[in-house]
Amino acid sequence: MIKIIYVILCLIIGLLTYLRGALDLRGSIFMVVMGLIIIFTAGFNWLLLILIFIVLGFVFTKYRSEYKKEIGVYEGKRGVKNVISNGIVPFVMAVFGNYEILVGGFIGSVATATADTLASEVGVVQTPRLITTLKKVDPGTDGGISLLGTAAGIMGAGSIGFFAYILEIYPDPFVSLKISIIAGTVGCFTDSILGAVLERRKYINNEHVNLLATLSGAVLGILLIYYY
Repeated sequence: MIKIIYVILCLIIGLLTYLRGALDLRGSIFMVVMGLIIIFTAGFNWLLLILIFIVLGFVFTKYRSEYKKEIGVYEGKRGVKNVISNGIVPFVMAVFGNYEILVGGFIGSVATATADTLASEVGVVQTPRLITTLKKVDPGTDGGISLLGTAAGIMGAGSIGFFAYILEIYPDPFVSLKISIIAGTVGCFTDSILGAVLERRKYINNEHVNLLATLSGAVLGILLIYYY
């Protein structure tokens, strides 16, 4: 009975993400499918952590939205490619999360996705510098970083560690925060480095960058659990 309630909630959440403009139709459907699998393999609490990332992304996308539209960097509604590139690594970690070591990978990958999204959405209102040269670049430039965006990213990563403890995904709050902040921050900077070195040269696109960044956050999260 509880699982049925969770399934209904998952469907409602998917509908809301579409109606509120957070995801397009295909993105919402794909999110629901991944969510249902997570519910039956890991549990609803694991899905909630991913939903926290989605909510934070939606809220901070609206931050200074008019200004973002003026300078041409407003993303708005995200699609299935974004869901896959940001969500496939956490999805795999959650599905096999009965192995304790992969819990670190799950937290680290979600923290990376959250840190990168918040850093981009908040930092874009401040003149960024290219991570590889520290020269000033236009807002929205691949590989651009700023102090404001970095601070937002770290706070976003830390929030994932906090909620991972609250949702009983990991029992030790200090370890959970350590994993999320370290893995999330490193993963976020990895995203920027890949953007500056490879994406700007058109070797890879934004979806590839997101995927590789969340993977790096997962690997670091696993290492932090293993050597804890």
